[in-house]
Amino acid sequence: MGSANTIPDWFWEAVETPAETRSVEVDECDVVYRFYPNPGKRGMLLIHGMHAHSHWWDFIAPQLLDEYEIAAMDLTGMGDSDYRYEYNANLYAEEIKAVLDDAGFDNQCFVVAHSFGGYMAVRAANQYPDRFAALILIDSGIRSPEDPPPDHSMMNVRAKVYPDKENALMRFRLQPPQSCENEYILQYIARNSLMPVEGGGYAWKFDEDFYTAMKDIERQPEDYQNLTVKLGLIYGEDSELFSLNTLAYMRELVPQDFPAVGIEKAQHHVFLDQPLAFVETLRDMCKQLS
Repeated sequence: MGSANTIPDWFWEAVETPAETRSVEVDECDVVYRFYPNPGKRGMLLIHGMHAHSHWWDFIAPQLLDEYEIAAMDLTGMGDSDYRYEYNANLYAEEIKAVLDDAGFDNQCFVVAHSFGGYMAVRAANQYPDRFAALILIDSGIRSPEDPPPDHSMMNVRAKVYPDKENALMRFRLQPPQSCENEYILQYIARNSLMPVEGGGYAWKFDEDFYTAMKDIERQPEDYQNLTVKLGLIYGEDSELFSLNTLAYMRELVPQDFPAVGIEKAQHHVFLDQPLAFVETLRDMCKQLS
């Protein structure tokens, strides 16, 4: 993961913080989540992006435990949650609500969701507007009609089987492709993204049939037009997936004035690029939305 003297102490302290592994059944599939019990504190649910999982938050969640009780979920088809024959936004909304309920969070909790997880959280906010107090999207929005459509070809990947962990770790890449100066974070995520496969070897923790099994996943303008839950937005100033046109279009659609903060020297994977700035920004935004 890199030499010990290149990895900051705050990172070790965070990833060594114990968390419970829990699960809740939704439509005959187990939805797994990591839980940091903190009785008496306000709830916060963290939701990952495409092909990711709850361990992406391991170095973020513990930094917030002085103020929040936290759950970080694995959407089905990713991480340690079960795979489905079909995935759709309404079902993901049910999964989000189920984790909120199972964790014991009241309707004053925050939902913080990155990228693809943000699209699903918007649907959950529309289906269950009284279930949580505020939604904070991380580099997640709806593309402006003025922007060219994104290239999804790199996202539609087939799971490869590697003979050993070392070979797999050498091939770990972020999607969409981007550089990241915090190699120790990438290595940590990569090590927690592997699963053994029957017959030997290792593969990444996501359903290789995900794209063919997706139904009704696309973002719709009305999902944003109908938002009544308080909204906040954090994005990477250098993100290729979130432009100022996107922000302007969202302001046209969303029927409320919402805070939006760009983080310098951060791309789409904001909290990997600038983890400490992200935590500080998230804290401030939660206070603003309280």
